[in-house]
Amino acid sequence: MVLVVLGLAVIASMMGIFNLGHGEFVLLGAYTVYIFREMGLPEWTGMLAAPFLVAIAGLVIEIAFIRRLYASPVIAMLATFAIGLIIRELIRVLIGGQYYAIDEPVPGSVSLLGVDVSAWRAIIIFLTGALMVACFLFLTRTSFGLQIRGALENPGLARASGVSTTRLYAFTFAFGAALAGLAGALMVPLFSLSADLGVRFLVQAFLSVMLGGVGTFEGPILGSAVIGAMVPGFQWLREIPLFGIMVGDLIQPIVAEVLVFIVALVIVKFRPDGFITKGRI
Repeated sequence: MVLVVLGLAVIASMMGIFNLGHGEFVLLGAYTVYIFREMGLPEWTGMLAAPFLVAIAGLVIEIAFIRRLYASPVIAMLATFAIGLIIRELIRVLIGGQYYAIDEPVPGSVSLLGVDVSAWRAIIIFLTGALMVACFLFLTRTSFGLQIRGALENPGLARASGVSTTRLYAFTFAFGAALAGLAGALMVPLFSLSADLGVRFLVQAFLSVMLGGVGTFEGPILGSAVIGAMVPGFQWLREIPLFGIMVGDLIQPIVAEVLVFIVALVIVKFRPDGFITKGRI
């Protein structure tokens, strides 16, 4: 989830638009693993290829469509929604509206902080942490990352300094797509592959970025942690003796997700800039 949020946050911060087709980049990453498996290749080969192939798809979309719409952010968002819808329906046609299970490349379970989790979940946690650190170092410790942050703060001054903002925007869009594609490839063994796989991640990623703050690195990560903890947190309320008796079976998973959206909207109402507003990407 954090990778999806980071990809969406980078695009939103750099370009000033929310990519409403970002969930379909997650779907493309998951579908890549499925295609490689159908070709008789191990699942992990599809997971390695997914971020690169989805990055290429994102680059093509940015050059062919999004680049012409930066002057109209609302139209650009609508365009990303339309592109995402086309991708989703194309994959729905290709997989026939079915649900497909993908085996976890690494079987077994391990204990993390006294909690037994599958080995694949543990690997995802480790890879996500490593990629978070890598993204932070890339954006703060490299000259290219400095150009990205400079273009984010003042695009006009960056162009006057000889920085190609067009190239930066293309790279940023492709980079965000690659993160989403990798997230989809890593998480597809935990979910059934379907054409609607990316929708749930888009909604949660959007809320996470809004809660954390657009233009920050730490904010979206904090927002994703809050969103990720809310659903099990609401369901945990059922375990409280007196409160559990009062609510009974009312707090089901779907009800908990609705409560998450309501709480998130209330927080955004009173803190429209998010939790963190100082540290820029």
